Amino acid sequence: MGAGLLLSLDVAAAVLRVGPGEAFKRIADAAKAAKDGDVIEILSGEYRGDVTVWPQKKLTIRGMGERPVLIANGKIARGKAIWVIANGDIQIDNIEFRGARAADHNGAAIRLERGRLEVRNSVFIDNQNGILTANFPDAELFIRDSLFAQAPRQEQSLPHLLYVGRIARLEVSGSRFHQGYRGHLIKSRARHTDIRYNLIYDGPAGEASYEIDLPNGGLAFIIGNIVGQSANTQNPVVISYGAERHAWPESALYLSHNTLVSERLTGTWFLRSWSKRLPPNAEIVGINNITAGIGAFTLASSGAFRGNVPLPPGGLLDPETLDFRPRGADLLRHVTEPAGSARGVSLVPDAEFVLPIGTRPLAPPSSWLPGALQGEH
Repeated sequence: MGAGLLLSLDVAAAVLRVGPGEAFKRIADAAKAAKDGDVIEILSGEYRGDVTVWPQKKLTIRGMGERPVLIANGKIARGKAIWVIANGDIQIDNIEFRGARAADHNGAAIRLERGRLEVRNSVFIDNQNGILTANFPDAELFIRDSLFAQAPRQEQSLPHLLYVGRIARLEVSGSRFHQGYRGHLIKSRARHTDIRYNLIYDGPAGEASYEIDLPNGGLAFIIGNIVGQSANTQNPVVISYGAERHAWPESALYLSHNTLVSERLTGTWFLRSWSKRLPPNAEIVGINNITAGIGAFTLASSGAFRGNVPLPPGGLLDPETLDFRPRGADLLRHVTEPAGSARGVSLVPDAEFVLPIGTRPLAPPSSWLPGALQGEH
């Protein structure tokens, strides 16, 4: 987009407000009226059955004050989602989405068809898919400081908290995923996936399959996350890489400073990769990760592993209260290795997840702990 066009969009931008006493009572009406570059402000309250398509090329949509709650209430736009993003550069901030259902059992809170979507400070509860994308190779999705939870207990198809198709890029940070059912917490077919500083922990009420599934490989960086499987998991794999065919030609997986947890009493694969379905030069690197529970980390994946620490059940302070710091921290500081970088990307964490949602900056300590948490709580 040229500089002149961007300038004209900024000059012409209007603020459209939705809510009681405002010009627009319904979000769908504001969506029809909005022009490229406008800002949509949605006041606090519940918006039931107010589903819509956003066709604009550039738009900012934000909730004002206490987060507005969008409840599908049996409605769905284009048979796909509460909101459908057609093909634009869209920013969404401080919105809650609940109850998306579709006739094909694959409804989403947000369906990204094409374009660039950035979601911040938002909540996705009880949707067949939290966010679902199409497969356009130039699409990009960025998720910051958001919550995905409570997959519906449906049997007709697999509900995923986040399902990303074969797009260019996915980035997820500072976000929390829990209480899946049969499907995965995060599934990404993106060419480039960057997941860092999140709490991806299914919890005692969860029954998800994989916690992170990268079925087509791709270039993936998983850094500084707490990733946990429940005792009632539907699959004994926490992170899966390359399980399906049609892998991206450039495929490599880098896991650094993650805390991987399993509460499955009969054992688990903390990481499983399918080398025969990946390109022959696919690189897998694991550095300074903690595995806590009964299971194996490196046995089902060939690669370069160093500084990783297996802890037995009870090796973390108190997962029931979401305290995932390791016991014996002073001893563990002696086993870490320099994380370094890969493909020009640092594998050293510069932040960590903080409850309830979000991150805090992380200054390099005098000596590193393995796992996702370095700071005092």
